[in-house]
Amino acid sequence: MRVGSFVLAAQYPGQGAGEALHRAVRSAEVADEAGLDTVWLAEHHFVPYGTCPSAVTLAALLLGRTRRVRVGTAVSVLPTVHPVALGEQAALLHVTSGGRFTLGVGRGGPWVDLEVFGAGLGAYERGFPESLDLLLRWLREPSVGASGERYAFREVPVVPRPADALTETPGPEVVVACTSPGSVRLAAERGLPMLLGMHVGDEEKAEMVALWRRHARASGRSPEEIAAAGHVSAGVCQLADSRSDAVETLLKAMPGWLKRGLEAHVTVDGRARAMRDPYAYTELLCGLHPVGTPRLAADRLAATAERTGISRFALLAEGSGDLDATEENLRRLGAEVLPQLR
Repeated sequence: MRVGSFVLAAQYPGQGAGEALHRAVRSAEVADEAGLDTVWLAEHHFVPYGTCPSAVTLAALLLGRTRRVRVGTAVSVLPTVHPVALGEQAALLHVTSGGRFTLGVGRGGPWVDLEVFGAGLGAYERGFPESLDLLLRWLREPSVGASGERYAFREVPVVPRPADALTETPGPEVVVACTSPGSVRLAAERGLPMLLGMHVGDEEKAEMVALWRRHARASGRSPEEIAAAGHVSAGVCQLADSRSDAVETLLKAMPGWLKRGLEAHVTVDGRARAMRDPYAYTELLCGLHPVGTPRLAADRLAATAERTGISRFALLAEGSGDLDATEENLRRLGAEVLPQLR
């Protein structure tokens, strides 16, 4: 089992974006010191829900600031970026970091981002498979050309090649955020592990893993490859000497952030969308994830792994909105929870 932190760079009420980003950078450094496996970086545009607009750029900074921990994007939003440009950045980080970079990609949402970056709604509704396949070719082949609906260009050499003698790997790992049966199938057919959201409980995650395995078998993936797939479960972690204290910390801070952050999302086509009640959503997250004592947290993570077959976790530790409390939370996770799991 591998446990990492999930960094949103959330902007809580009364905070500026700079404060949120400073907390994100510092929490990654502490995660490295505390012995966590991976720092996963979220990406958002134009909303205080998350103030990092480029997960791959922040990953570059953090790979230079850390020495041991892996750094991954959770996720780079593929419809708003050219897959070759993202592939070049991923190859650069993979080679220069000695293989410590993981590229997580996702479809994102039908947000105004699609208008601002000129991608259009079609990139979100139909274009993700084409973009993903072009990205994978770039990370695996010596030269690439394209003749698709969205991308068409002559064959060009891949520079730098992600495969490198120093890393002894064919390229950076690619993980796909999955929220629907269609995205599960897309990831399975390509043999890519899934990143599953923090709003999803163990039962639904187990169903998604089972569906992934069925599609992977049907597409000819080997039993060894299927068994080795390291799916990632996103969640929330808040540690305290009692469960009530941990829950109280999150219920005081998270609803205000969630309300501002979720309300700020604007759809590109004016479609109606339902928004979760921030307080009820926080309560749901407290019930689903390791929120409580270190013993409870270890038991909860072990139970999720057993029920779902998921071996990796990306845990949001900044739920208090406070830098000092986030640092303490991460240090306790490393010192008091990880030893119980290993």
